[in-house]
Amino acid sequence: MITSQQMRAARALLGIDQRELAELAGLSLPTIQRMEASNGQVRGVVDTLVKVITALESAGIELLGEYSSSVGSGRGVRLREPADADLKAPGRALLSAKFPSRPAIR
Repeated sequence: MITSQQMRAARALLGIDQRELAELAGLSLPTIQRMEASNGQVRGVVDTLVKVITALESAGIELLGEYSSSVGSGRGVRLREPADADLKAPGRALLSAKFPSRPAIR
């Protein structure tokens, strides 16, 4: 299955709009708009869902289900549950681990 959030994120990674996704999948623009407007998992005709997934995968997108691991390489984005530890400064732990503070250069 695919969620509306995955569809929007996949389009963003590819740098395409809804019209271009519709063309890639062989579907109408209103169909893509309806799919992306849904909340959570996209519901619809199985054939339509397969067309969208096939088009995205052919364009280089790897769709990941919940708790699944990635088998590909390259860049990507995955949504996870927020950590309770540092909700006030999201991303700060990652940044401080990658770029530890150094004394100022004078």
